Amino acid sequence: MTAGLARAAYTLLMRAALPLVFARYAGRARREPAYGLHWGERLGWASGPVRPGRLWLHAVSLGETRAAAALIEELRARHPGLRLLLTHGTATGRAAGAELLRAGDAQAWLPLDMPGAVRRFLRAQQPVLGVLMETEVWPNLLFEARAAGLPLLLVNARLSARSQAKGQRLAALLHPAMACFTAVLAQTEADAVRLRASGAAGVQVLGNLKFDMAVSTALLAQGQAWRQAQGRAVVLMASSREGEEAPLLAAWASQPVPRPLLLLVPRHPQRFDAVAALVAAAGLTLQRRTAWGAALPAAAAAVDVVLGDSLGEMPLYYAAADVALLGGSFAPLGGQNLIEAAACGCPLLMGPHTYNFAQAAEGALAAGAAERVADIGAAVARALAQCSDGGQPARSRRALAFAAAHRGAAGRMAQAVLERLPLAARGPGPG
Repeated sequence: MTAGLARAAYTLLMRAALPLVFARYAGRARREPAYGLHWGERLGWASGPVRPGRLWLHAVSLGETRAAAALIEELRARHPGLRLLLTHGTATGRAAGAELLRAGDAQAWLPLDMPGAVRRFLRAQQPVLGVLMETEVWPNLLFEARAAGLPLLLVNARLSARSQAKGQRLAALLHPAMACFTAVLAQTEADAVRLRASGAAGVQVLGNLKFDMAVSTALLAQGQAWRQAQGRAVVLMASSREGEEAPLLAAWASQPVPRPLLLLVPRHPQRFDAVAALVAAAGLTLQRRTAWGAALPAAAAAVDVVLGDSLGEMPLYYAAADVALLGGSFAPLGGQNLIEAAACGCPLLMGPHTYNFAQAAEGALAAGAAERVADIGAAVARALAQCSDGGQPARSRRALAFAAAHRGAAGRMAQAVLERLPLAARGPGPG
């Protein structure tokens, strides 16, 4: 199939799926109201004030937005007058992005990947440079941006071997789309090799922005205070995914008492209630984080599980824990970002599935900041052993050293972005 036919077929499928897409947004809006707002933006219509000449940065979800914050900080340190247009695809990403806005900035949903929606978005917003985070490859968006003469960068780019293999089945569509990027700033050399093989040009290896993410010292201090007030060890399941909580809770319930506190933080907010029900079904007692404020209530000392049903508090949870299990790595989901745990000094236990963050995972293993285990049962056994072996301070130091050794990508990527940003769009420099 030719590239033109592949794109036409893809566009036809996107248009046919439009009612289902909006039905899904409506369903999610019942749990996360932000999905019900600004629907016109999904079709490219601007719902706020438009200021041509902004730098457009797209970060689809919470993790990408938090990584983008490190890049934005570097860009503004060099050019405080820079004005941004931030786009997102999820409610959690948009909420985190709102905290990064300054006077003159704007925020919107990324338009759905249909030619008309993309053209309306580009005509309305008139950005001068587009920066897409990590894995955001939308064929119509890329082709329409190139047709409009808008340079696009893919930054903090990553591509797992599994994603590359899937992409090969759609090579007629995705390879020409990848070629539309002006430059691709990859996390690792392995990512760069796969990105080049997938059609990307201008690929450079500049590191991983997530090592430069700022960690809230206030949340770290609060988490450490929680740990001291708890009076017992704390095991964290960080960013758990569907299919992981039930076996974890079964394994936990089978352990003799007294047990450490299990701190369970689901990856997706819409699953908080479902996970609470799983805890009850396992015969374990539960406290929810949102049931109290800054201080840990006395009742929490007696429960089996605390459900981390808050947003933006992962440093608190990591600081409170003696060891963390990495969500997404015990089911074939590729794992979650493990860098934040290391930056908080929290040792990790990882399951077998870390292909989305392969180099970071291998680096953490080599540095002694993490261990790999075969399954949830092995993770629970190893976590309980670590809670009693006295080695947590040394493991914490190794985690912090691993995170510190890989910082600096934000400065390198900021320089690469500014080299391609027109002078008129930068605003005044520092001082």
